[in-house]
Amino acid sequence: MRTALDFTPLFRSTVGFDRMLGALEAATRATGSDNWPPYDIVRTGQDEYRIDMAVAGVDQADITITQERNTLTVTGHRNEEPVGQVEYLHRGIAGRGFERQFELVDHVNVVNASLVNGLLTIKLHRELPEAMKPRRIEIRSKADPVPARIEALETAA
Repeated sequence: MRTALDFTPLFRSTVGFDRMLGALEAATRATGSDNWPPYDIVRTGQDEYRIDMAVAGVDQADITITQERNTLTVTGHRNEEPVGQVEYLHRGIAGRGFERQFELVDHVNVVNASLVNGLLTIKLHRELPEAMKPRRIEIRSKADPVPARIEALETAA
């Protein structure tokens, strides 16, 4: 049994966290019943990530990876052998198609993807724009000369 979480109090007391809280609400509503295909999410560096998906029997041409805004979608299907050509005595390898979505934080992009020995590897990198990186603010004293641009703004006000 899942318990629905109410994030309303957090919406009232925070500013700018609405996307994160919305993602948390979506995660609590998500149906997690389908575990196919199995996958790992690995952090390989400070801003480097990797998604490994076990896609045994699926050919590279049958997998599509798309990134639209902050959603990474991986879809695939396994080509079935024509009916009547083979008789399965035991069928343990899943042959169904799949679609797996991953929510990505802002500024995370796919670097590359590869398929080796049935393991799909998607490498991700987070690249913060220069404007979002921490910067040091210089503290001036009254004796320091004011740059002309700032002086013009101060006199206009």
